[in-house]
Amino acid sequence: MTSERPIWSGLTPEEHEFQYNPQRAFPDFAAARARREPVNAAARERLARIDDVAYGDHPLRRLDIYPAAEAGAPVHIFLHGGYWRAQDKANYAFVAGTLVPHGVTTVIANYELCPASTLDGVVASAIAGFDWVCRNIAGHGGDPARITLSGHSAGAHLGAAIVAHAWPQPAAVGLVGALLTSGIYDPAPAIGTSVNAELKLDAAIAARHDVERRAPVLNPAIALQVGGREPWQWVDQTFRYYSHLRRHGREPSLAVLPGYDHFDILDEYLDAGSATVRTILDHCAISREFRR
Repeated sequence: MTSERPIWSGLTPEEHEFQYNPQRAFPDFAAARARREPVNAAARERLARIDDVAYGDHPLRRLDIYPAAEAGAPVHIFLHGGYWRAQDKANYAFVAGTLVPHGVTTVIANYELCPASTLDGVVASAIAGFDWVCRNIAGHGGDPARITLSGHSAGAHLGAAIVAHAWPQPAAVGLVGALLTSGIYDPAPAIGTSVNAELKLDAAIAARHDVERRAPVLNPAIALQVGGREPWQWVDQTFRYYSHLRRHGREPSLAVLPGYDHFDILDEYLDAGSATVRTILDHCAISREFRR
């Protein structure tokens, strides 16, 4: 029996690039980050921060911790996007700027990047960073039984990889909530984009990290969201991952946020009343006992 052809198989090279390279779909992508930069700089200036905590030997296995004022605070981990080959934790302090005043210890993580590392190393480093937080965040005032995460774009894929990782004792992992935004959950279509000059993906490594086909192991509350202005085939990845989770007995939420593209959807983190921040705070309120 032959497998169903992927939906991108009939696209022209130009159409494929538009659908699966967000920078091509939104060539003004840098403007959104520039608008957030003053807020980001203010958060880095005013918040207490433990910089560049190492969770491994690789120079990008580093994270920043923004502790909440009170001990025993819920913990939120943010995994940035950049198509597995770009960006830095210093550009995402605005996430902590919103969450820390609400009593949430916030961790902004770096991870290995292509092409210096393969996607194997990228995924392994994100999992290692999450594991480090689980084992060590109590020493920084966080509650290891109330860990949430969010990720954008490639960071959403890494969040899904954490959910699907073969943890030795899944019930002991304190992940109670995951918010995954505008994710690429199957790396295969990236092979056909110009970005692959840096990613160096082939069919085998893409298949290893296709979280649309890996059963979830952890059971946090999962919320999926995507921008309403994003190209349809990019949006479809979120719908497919939603269906995948449902087939495995999960009950994720799914929201298409109208008016947002792939890059300005991160502006949601600036507004404490936004759907994004409300979801994270709701996840932070879930007790470990409840999730069992």
